[in-house]
Amino acid sequence: MRRAGATPEVNSAVLLIHGARVPGVASFDLPVAGGSLAADLAADGHLVYVLDLRGYGASSRPAAMNSPPDKSAPLMRTEDVVADISAAVDAIAEWSDVSRVSLLGWATGGHWAGAYASRFPQTVDRLILYNTLYGGSDQHPTLGTGSPLENPDRPGTFNVHAFGGYRLNTRPSLFTAWDDSIPVADKAQWRDPAVAAAYGDAALASDETALTRQPPSFRSPSGAMADSFELAFDRRQWSAAELTMPVLVIRSGRDFWSRPEDAKTIVDEAPKAERLDIPEATHFVHLDRETAGRGVFLDAVKRFLDRLEE
Repeated sequence: MRRAGATPEVNSAVLLIHGARVPGVASFDLPVAGGSLAADLAADGHLVYVLDLRGYGASSRPAAMNSPPDKSAPLMRTEDVVADISAAVDAIAEWSDVSRVSLLGWATGGHWAGAYASRFPQTVDRLILYNTLYGGSDQHPTLGTGSPLENPDRPGTFNVHAFGGYRLNTRPSLFTAWDDSIPVADKAQWRDPAVAAAYGDAALASDETALTRQPPSFRSPSGAMADSFELAFDRRQWSAAELTMPVLVIRSGRDFWSRPEDAKTIVDEAPKAERLDIPEATHFVHLDRETAGRGVFLDAVKRFLDRLEE
């Protein structure tokens, strides 16, 4: 996505990386006001790219996703995703005639972006990690010990039997945790109903098989959940100390996914990292209303991407 006539004055190329369940367009480019982070950044003069990783959205899916989920191990682990991001960055560098690309990763997308950037720092201009798991604690209330992710017969191991190669996600499942984290009874005060409707529509539309099931559901690879389970126990898969580029770590105060320790540990270890906490914001702050934290989030991202490195 680009602003009309922006080519001569482009600030940078930016790649947006989705999280564990919902692919790129549904996450970052909804066709309603306040629903497109991609459009907001393009309007600021950036060339913005939205990625669907393998197994998600319009990208190819592993063949195992055409069989029942219990027929395969969790699909698309971190190293698979790093390979996909590497291919995308190489392509963007050629298309945009840049030597480095900025990355913004949301939730598990932040974990994946960090893993890639730690391995190939010379290709990354700036890195934004948004509500991202990393480490610093071996406790997590919803992903760790005693959670549905843990094998009840083998504590400390991922429940492969429950998740299989991929998961099926219905429209209502997209809003349970989101609604629970909004601190007002009328969710429309906090989140535009048009954004919520577009989010659900785009998520279901991302999978051509969604309407073949009742209720309609879209597939998402389970590798992200297996990796997140490891991170919940502080079993890290990359080193923030290898992030030599400027890093902005954003954490929402009402986030159910990342922990304060994740943000603190990244900032403590990465040489050029800074942190922004948005105390009352939810995990989905870039899709909430301007007054519910989206304005603060967007201003911070724009300033970080536009700022000249000292």
